[in-house]
Amino acid sequence: MISPSRRRMALLALALGGFCLGLTEFVAMGLLPDVAHDLLPGDYARSSPDAISKAGWMITSYALGVVVGAPTIAASTARVPRRRLVVGLLALFVVGTTASALAPSFGLLIAARFVAALAHGAYFGAAGLLASALLGPGNEGRGFAVVLGGLTTANIFGVPLITVLGQAAGWRAAYLAVAGLFAATLLAVVAVVPEMPAAPGGSPRAELAAFRLPKVWLVAAFVAIGSSGFFAVNSYIAPVTTHVAGLSASAVPWVLAVMGVGMTLGNALGGIAADRNLRRSILFGFTGVAAAALLFALVAHNPVGLFVSAFLVGTAALFIAPPLQAQLILAAPGAQLMGAAVNQSAMNVANAAGAAIGGAVIGAGFGYLSAAWAGLALTLVGLCLAFLSLGRDRGRGRGQGEDVAQLERVSVGSMG
Repeated sequence: MISPSRRRMALLALALGGFCLGLTEFVAMGLLPDVAHDLLPGDYARSSPDAISKAGWMITSYALGVVVGAPTIAASTARVPRRRLVVGLLALFVVGTTASALAPSFGLLIAARFVAALAHGAYFGAAGLLASALLGPGNEGRGFAVVLGGLTTANIFGVPLITVLGQAAGWRAAYLAVAGLFAATLLAVVAVVPEMPAAPGGSPRAELAAFRLPKVWLVAAFVAIGSSGFFAVNSYIAPVTTHVAGLSASAVPWVLAVMGVGMTLGNALGGIAADRNLRRSILFGFTGVAAAALLFALVAHNPVGLFVSAFLVGTAALFIAPPLQAQLILAAPGAQLMGAAVNQSAMNVANAAGAAIGGAVIGAGFGYLSAAWAGLALTLVGLCLAFLSLGRDRGRGRGQGEDVAQLERVSVGSMG
């Protein structure tokens, strides 16, 4: 047993890691024009929309790194104690983010973002399981919400401030600052987070067995497709702010901050909803993301509409995050770390797809708001898949009470 104060400090350190992940993932959205101007000067001189669309590949590259790294690290570290794993992942972030800041060409930046991202999904999985174990059975949704809470808080304070730094001192200075924060987080985790063993009986074979379960693939599919709608909107928030709403570049951090407030609110509500009714929170969440994307597409040309719809997009997108994490752990009960990691892989397939599809429709000449329309279509497809998957479970007689009981068994196992 650990003292309540030690538990609070440990949860705060794990959330700080989520804060840093939010910075390294989302600060790119506000600095795409700066990266394009610096590393793609020829393209930018010919057509700034085309150059910004091409710069969006740094977002896609990061997302693909998460997709590759999450299941690979989850399988290969199944027997590694959770805190030791988290520390190693934070060290990889320090190296990858520093390399991103120092990359001399766009190609090397893409490679550095991929390397930095390898630890992302595994960190959320391992840190989320640690937080859930610290909070105790029955708090699985809240445990993952703690780590995600760091990410959403980053979007209120950290991302806007780092964006301002990047606009003033260059995007490289922004990423160097993020690397420094990762190093500080590593020290905090070493100092206050207690060691916890890996799940009993954990092994690479047991974790990889999750991929033999059709339910895992189905849940991962609706997570990936449905969540890509948010990233299609979020990836191009900077050019929408400046080129569509007609605001100056200095307004971009404020739009990101408002979206971050919505994300923080949505994450807190989603953690509570997941522990109360998992199926309902998923279906309600996807419906909310679709409605918010539609509103964004219709009103973001107006400055007031931009801020209001950005807030609602952030709220809906993060409301659904804790329920989706819990649902994938539920789908792979004998491979809890893999279930958590697969969720991050699926979310970053969504990140890659949303950024790429949004960039494709923008590059085709349909305008910056066309990304939001594409995001709406993707979210609706995800909602339909979720409805079919969760409806099939209900038809087989699985009730909410059984889901909660199984999640509690997972939490107990994670405490060793």
